[in-house]
Amino acid sequence: MAKAKRMYGCTECGATFPKWAGQCGECGAWNTLVETVVEGATPSGRTGWAGDKANIKTLAEVSVEEIPRFSTASGELDRVLGGGLVDGSVVLIGGDPGIGKSTILLQTLCNIAQRFRALYVTGEESQQQVAMRARRLDLPQDKLKVMTETCIESIIATARQEKPKVMVIDSIQTIFTEQLQSAPGGVAQVRESAALLVRFAKQSGTAIFLVGHVTKEGALAGPRVLEHMVDTVLYFEGESDGRLRLLRAVKNRFGAVNELGVFGMTDKGLKEVSNPSAIFLTRAQEAVPGSVVMATWEGSRPMLVEVQALVDTSHLANPRRVTLGLDQNRLAMLLAVLHRHGGIPTYDQDVFLNVVGGVKVLETASDLALMAAVISSLRNRPLQHDLLVFGEIGLSGEIRPVPSGQERLKEAAKHGFKRAIVPKGNAPKEAPAGLQVIAVTRLEQALDALFE
Repeated sequence: MAKAKRMYGCTECGATFPKWAGQCGECGAWNTLVETVVEGATPSGRTGWAGDKANIKTLAEVSVEEIPRFSTASGELDRVLGGGLVDGSVVLIGGDPGIGKSTILLQTLCNIAQRFRALYVTGEESQQQVAMRARRLDLPQDKLKVMTETCIESIIATARQEKPKVMVIDSIQTIFTEQLQSAPGGVAQVRESAALLVRFAKQSGTAIFLVGHVTKEGALAGPRVLEHMVDTVLYFEGESDGRLRLLRAVKNRFGAVNELGVFGMTDKGLKEVSNPSAIFLTRAQEAVPGSVVMATWEGSRPMLVEVQALVDTSHLANPRRVTLGLDQNRLAMLLAVLHRHGGIPTYDQDVFLNVVGGVKVLETASDLALMAAVISSLRNRPLQHDLLVFGEIGLSGEIRPVPSGQERLKEAAKHGFKRAIVPKGNAPKEAPAGLQVIAVTRLEQALDALFE
């Protein structure tokens, strides 16, 4: 029997060292090296990424046909994945506890099991708990196979016999490999277990979903290499006590990133929201100061969201700048532009901004809408209820065009908006029916057009 090898791994970056030290030599973190005992396995016991024998081709010989996909029976999940699941792909889903990760995967696998073989592996719940949830959600239960196991070698051996087309591991932090003596959830255990699953997926063609825990900062727990190993990384967003859940792709080797899927949490599980603009535009009947609607672009579709601002006199030496769903540093920059080129100071005002519905808007197309909401609240004058605003603001006060302006205007016209203030570069040759488009090039022009 080979002698065990003792190593020390960093819990922050995953680097390994032969000796313990107070500081990690790779990432510089202190007191993060944890002892790991690696059994002396022979190198010949491992196989390559795609099997025992390497296959070499020139790029001209490689087939570039469309990657075959199959539907998950959920339109929003298919959208986030890039059009469906790819054989042999590994998808990592992370999110806060109770956000709905296990629920959406159980719904997906119960539907897929009606057409293909599927295996649900859980290391956190018993088979009875999984069955009780399926019954509560009224899901088909006659085809899906459930396995309770945490040893990765046993899981892969069972999967080779069952040959499922889709498999779920809930969660990767509970899985361990017998080659390591450290506790499950450690850096080395997560890395090696995920590596074995990725290798199995590529060799067998089985699509695998991995559920990942998150830290208190909201990042996926475990080594960062875990996100590099998988093909797709999805994040569940939303408040656990709210009814909306947002599924966002931050990495996708088979589709677009920053694609967004919207779900509603009900007593029967997660339901798709095919028209999220209608949900986010549930506004008060009367126009109120500080409220404006903007068109943001999420992945491959436009979405209308309401931006609210509250500007109030500050009694602090440093007025507060608070944002929810927006970049706080960008707000500070835009307020400086508003003072310099709009002549409106806010250095003695507290400014609070919020995107209704819990959506995170990270694109610069929200600049003009933020300024419109701030001006409306500062002057205590409501904007028109049927007004749409979007555009990027430069440091010199110019209004810059944003991508996909025509699609944003069409979405606004579909929901009954009558006026739109947009950058001149996004002004269409022919406006959508019933929509008046006001094209502006400077911040001063936009401010004048707000209350016309």
